[in-house]
Amino acid sequence: MFFKEVSEVDLGETSIANIFIDIYMPMANGLYTQVYLLAYRNVCNPDFNPKFNNESIAKDLNIPLSDVISAWKFWESKGLVKMHKNDGLKDFDYSIEFLDLKKLYADNILINTPSIKSNSDRIVTTSNDPSIRKMFNSINQIVGRYLEPGEKMSIMEIMDKYNMSPDMIICAYEHVKDKHGASKSVKYIEGIIRNWYDSSLYTPQDVKDSFAVRSERYMLYRTIFNELGFSRNPSRAEKEDMDRWIDRFNMDIELILQACSKAKNVSNPSITFINGVIKKWNDKNVKTLDDLKLYEEEYNKKKDEEKKSSSTNTNKKGSVPTVKTRFHNINQTFNKYSPDELEKILQESQRDKFK
Repeated sequence: MFFKEVSEVDLGETSIANIFIDIYMPMANGLYTQVYLLAYRNVCNPDFNPKFNNESIAKDLNIPLSDVISAWKFWESKGLVKMHKNDGLKDFDYSIEFLDLKKLYADNILINTPSIKSNSDRIVTTSNDPSIRKMFNSINQIVGRYLEPGEKMSIMEIMDKYNMSPDMIICAYEHVKDKHGASKSVKYIEGIIRNWYDSSLYTPQDVKDSFAVRSERYMLYRTIFNELGFSRNPSRAEKEDMDRWIDRFNMDIELILQACSKAKNVSNPSITFINGVIKKWNDKNVKTLDDLKLYEEEYNKKKDEEKKSSSTNTNKKGSVPTVKTRFHNINQTFNKYSPDELEKILQESQRDKFK
């Protein structure tokens, strides 16, 4: 809340149009505003000093004369003053004509560009909102200058388009400053806000949490690449593969590193090779090192059983079957008689042979 003390002491006042305060003053830095107001006060004073000039302003503000001229060139570019070069050899000898701001606003803004009128009115109206005013002040500090009306309008359009709060706009500007060390255009800020909107990040806390996850995920990327002996950064496709292992397959990092260790004996290890190993494990529902141990034990046991079964079948197939011949019959016949009986049979057969 602001209010003014009532006093009977009159030290003089300088009236200035609100359009200067609401629209034009935020465009300029503090020095340019001081130059304008100091000179404007002098021309509005009925007893103004005709000898008061740019050198007087430079002396009063303790600044170089060149800075005073730079201020007037700025205000002339905005259509608030006209600079008239005085006769003489001095480069900085100018007379300054203050233009009627109300007439400027009525002739050039209301009539020629009605949309600017509504935009200007909106800037003035929204600036009454403490959160909006705080946002603009914060952005001014972040970028190191005052925002121009067009930039303010673009920012409010971004807020409406993506339904973002003033805190999110400030967060975007702070992010750019931390990342690049310099301010970027409003269009660049909109790109950041759009990415956050597409990622369902609606509050500064959401953004903070997202950055924390990204930082943790980046460390996982580095851990995996270090295990493979890679010194480069992962490509987008490689990040997608690693994200799938962690998010979709729900693999422990220790298991992923175990898969990486299997690639050490490969001549050209790659994420594609590791991806094949991990997909195989995922199909077998292997998610941890303990799962892998059980899987390998069962696999080895099954292989041993298959090996034993194969060996047994080979032995059976390799044995020679027994084939009965006439010798077997003779042997069976001999087994029917005692030695004495066999000798008697032999003598009789010999006797019949020599008859």
